Amino acid sequence: MSVLVCGEMLYDVFVEGPRENGFALDARIGGSALNVATGLARLGRPVSQLTGVSTDLFGQRLASHLESENVGTAFLKRTAAPTTFAVVAPGPDGSPTYTFYGGEEAADRQVETTDLPPLDGIDTLVFGCFSLVTRPTSESFLALARRAKGRDPAPLVVLDPNVRRSFEPSAAVWRQRIAHFAAFADIVKTSREDLSETYETPPETVVSGWLEQGIAAVIVTDGPRGAVMHTAGRSVAVAAPRVEVVDTVGAGDSFLAALLTALADRGMTTAAGVAALDEAQCRAVLAFAVQAAGVTCTRRGADLPRRTDLPAL
Repeated sequence: MSVLVCGEMLYDVFVEGPRENGFALDARIGGSALNVATGLARLGRPVSQLTGVSTDLFGQRLASHLESENVGTAFLKRTAAPTTFAVVAPGPDGSPTYTFYGGEEAADRQVETTDLPPLDGIDTLVFGCFSLVTRPTSESFLALARRAKGRDPAPLVVLDPNVRRSFEPSAAVWRQRIAHFAAFADIVKTSREDLSETYETPPETVVSGWLEQGIAAVIVTDGPRGAVMHTAGRSVAVAAPRVEVVDTVGAGDSFLAALLTALADRGMTTAAGVAALDEAQCRAVLAFAVQAAGVTCTRRGADLPRRTDLPAL
């Protein structure tokens, strides 16, 4: 059984500095969904990605990257549409802000319902970031989530909003789209920053609402303060490891990949299994996830760890 990660892949572009005729740029392969897929593969989970990818030079490199990382590419939609770029400006604490280039015609926005794959052999579906708000891709992904919940047994549906207000500035749009996907989700992984910037109610109220509607687990990350897993029966917190931060690009994606890997290691790939996690299991899963995120923070860009990187931490 494998994971299908649904969402964009792009280039994170770092501005190295001015040069005589412009700027020196450092373009790194990225995109939230690609990062999660790569992180899962590096941790040993079978995984594929579903998105649109350009046939241009940049898209070809993205697809070959997935292949080199052992991420399945059978579900990629090849299109002549352009590749998305995100110019990254790290803040003083390493937290990035993004400016997106690609426009409405970008390749990652071109997934139609006719491009959706069968769900046979897939035990986990992951949705998130700006693919929640682009059309037609977001509507196609929502149809896939709805289809998943109608199966028996149903794949685990995971939502990671990963809100990008620089991409879609309206908090109301994000709230609406998150609600649409959360209606089919078993796990929501988010950050305290995203909750605070997107919702007009306290983060604790938002979390309680998701649990009340039947979501099995809500995980809230909080940067250097670690993460908390909330289920109907308990809330369990773990601290983040202390590391020398280069930047935090991909840290949340690394956290999610490690979280899903740790759950799979324990056979917890159903909503019922996740809901039944006891305190020790919650703590172990979170500890593995924050360790993985910590490793990513020590590297430039979204360079996610392998299993062999984690014990050394």
